[in-house]
Amino acid sequence: MADIVINIMDVAQPYAALCPTLASGVLAVLAGTNRPLTGREVARLVGRHSHSGVREVLNRLTEHGLVERQEAGRALLYTLNRDHLAAPAVDVLAGMRMELLNRLRQSIAGWDVPPVHVSLFGSAARGEGNTESDIDLFIVRPSDISEDDNHWCSQIDRLAADVLRWTGNHAGIAEVAEPEIDRLERDQPPILAELRSDAITLSGPEVVELLDARR
Repeated sequence: MADIVINIMDVAQPYAALCPTLASGVLAVLAGTNRPLTGREVARLVGRHSHSGVREVLNRLTEHGLVERQEAGRALLYTLNRDHLAAPAVDVLAGMRMELLNRLRQSIAGWDVPPVHVSLFGSAARGEGNTESDIDLFIVRPSDISEDDNHWCSQIDRLAADVLRWTGNHAGIAEVAEPEIDRLERDQPPILAELRSDAITLSGPEVVELLDARR
């Protein structure tokens, strides 16, 4: 049987799976706003690339008509040409991270045993990381459900398998029972600071509300 190859998603730039060039980052930045941006602003938002490289990409995309350029004094301003035939494809690529959040929320909403709380945290929540990063999920189990409950475990396993299938990245699942939140507050493990600063709630109350309610 042939090996199954799963492409890994760049957590910081998920669109790179389809378009692994600087142009994908430039287009994602322009797709994320209707405000005209200077080349320097685009370079700053793309990150990890030189201004000259971004300028070359902008010039090429302008030649193809996918990006519009206008003069504003001594500056050049760039916007995505949303009437271009390729613009819908750009929006799809730029929206891949939001699509992941939507799929996670929909999957968890269909669980037979509802969780107390689920949130995305770590590099995926911050929009950082790379193809080796996990999709970190913090899951709070109801106090009346044991950790080896068949229905509960099957939900967790199915979610982890879905994450791998959707992105190619493994799910890093940090699971606690609701009463254990008190221990987190007492012990202050590193994950707690990440949750407070970066967590994106997928189900249940906001993570800060959940933690503060236990005080």
